[in-house]
Amino acid sequence: MKTTYLCNKSPVQEFFVKQTLTLHRWPLAALLLLANGVLLANLVAGDPKSWSAITWLDIAGEGGAAFLSLLWIGLILNSRPTGRVTRLLVAGLTAIFLAYWQDVLDEVIALPVTVAWDHWLESGAMPLGMILLTLGIYHWHREQQAISAQLRKRERIFREHRRFDALTSLNGAPYLREQLTMELRHREQPVALIMLDLHCFDHSRRLLGSADSDRLLQELAELLLLNLRHSDLLCRYAGDRFAVVLPRTSHALARALADELQKAATSFAFKTRRGETHYVHVMHGLAVSFEDSADTLIARANRNLLQARPDQPRVA
Repeated sequence: MKTTYLCNKSPVQEFFVKQTLTLHRWPLAALLLLANGVLLANLVAGDPKSWSAITWLDIAGEGGAAFLSLLWIGLILNSRPTGRVTRLLVAGLTAIFLAYWQDVLDEVIALPVTVAWDHWLESGAMPLGMILLTLGIYHWHREQQAISAQLRKRERIFREHRRFDALTSLNGAPYLREQLTMELRHREQPVALIMLDLHCFDHSRRLLGSADSDRLLQELAELLLLNLRHSDLLCRYAGDRFAVVLPRTSHALARALADELQKAATSFAFKTRRGETHYVHVMHGLAVSFEDSADTLIARANRNLLQARPDQPRVA
């Protein structure tokens, strides 16, 4: 007795198919309508050719190009979210597909010489599709550059996987001390350290609950990373306190960067699970040194942070 095994789609595959159909239902519907509209227009305006008049090699070449265009559209829609880049890529490939689709239909349907729209479709859709596709690839390139810059900012973080903070995926205080010690060996260049602290975070935790307050710290860590330079290092020092190492940075530049980080964090409109907006107040303490030890530099930054509280005067 022969047993036949059926290979069904896994739940993960079915999920991604459903997600693709949900997110991109309008581009897929537009593509289907356009392809059927072109087919219907050819059937109404022309007559099918005889088998002997059909050039099968042209059908194979043009049909293969049309199929590959559809395949590329499917791959893009299945792997990308909605947005400008996705729309440009899909629009460009759709125009290219329509040009090849009309070429295929020309091989099997004879149109009267008085019909000119088929030539416009073949000759016009192709360059339009190439222009749209080029714009999409350009913006995709810019998008990848931004992603690469973000990954480079995390490069120093990923050097020591065992010391990740479980909540924010940042390194902690021990790794911070190691990196400061390494940077301070280059005594000809200053090293700046910024301590960032969420004011009254205990009140925020009671107000938001543990789940939302943890997510607040995670999203705040991402926000801080986006506002750092490639050479800077962000660590979670303790609790709601973050530390930023700025190699080869003068006091004036470090002060400006600290103010930028504070402004970005204070302007962050965190959305709770209930859809409410929650703002936090972030303070910073700055210390710059050529020759301090790591512990001394950390102590000075923490001391300046404490003096930066609303009821305390800030000192340099």
